[in-house]
Amino acid sequence: MVQVPNPTRFTVLLANEQEGWHQTVRRLLEPQGVQTLSARNGREALQLIESKPVHVAVLDTQMPQLGGMQVVKLMREMQKAPPAILLTNELSSHLLREALGMHVFSVLSKPVDFNVLLDTLARVLRRYHESRWPGEMKH
Repeated sequence: MVQVPNPTRFTVLLANEQEGWHQTVRRLLEPQGVQTLSARNGREALQLIESKPVHVAVLDTQMPQLGGMQVVKLMREMQKAPPAILLTNELSSHLLREALGMHVFSVLSKPVDFNVLLDTLARVLRRYHESRWPGEMKH
């Protein structure tokens, strides 16, 4: 099934190799009006960012064919860089410094607390989209 994003909906790219994780996050976000795109590896994530409107990228640091931090670096080079949220098994001061240097919005520990993820996505929406869905009319 080809996913065709609706440009007026807040679109979150989920880049993680675990299908069950994608399904769980999709079930949490889509009833809220959030559209999701799924990538199983870093290369798929970059292709989606290049070809579709993505408002925030949630990237696992341990993906095949490019981890989340590598995807962030390549997004910056492409100059198509939505805010990024990294998910990691190993939260270290080195990773945090590197993420801060790359202007990553947030780094979350795995297993991800879905309430923390939802709160982080809400903060992205407030900071980058003035608490409005992208494309929503400004009054």
